[in-house]
Amino acid sequence: MKWLFLSGAIVFEICGTTFMKLSDGFKNVGYAVLMGVFYLGCFLCLTMTVKRMEVSTAYAIWSGVGVALLSVIGVVIFKESMSPLKIAGLLAIIGGVVALRLSGAN
Repeated sequence: MKWLFLSGAIVFEICGTTFMKLSDGFKNVGYAVLMGVFYLGCFLCLTMTVKRMEVSTAYAIWSGVGVALLSVIGVVIFKESMSPLKIAGLLAIIGGVVALRLSGAN
């Protein structure tokens, strides 16, 4: 169940941050409201996750996976730049998340 909650927190956070970008600094109120709804869902799921999992592991996975996926969304949807250094950084983040998962931390 903890992995389901963590996955939900990641999905909601990605959606919330995407709608934050689309809200254009709260100029688009509809997107700003959706951003708030998604962040509320994110923190509800994250709260349920840390009830069942070490906070250090949960937070590292939540933020690391979120950063990696949002970087891909930024490049694909918002046409942001991607450089070899950014790719190396993302691979380092993904490697860190994998290492945490393999460490046996629950």
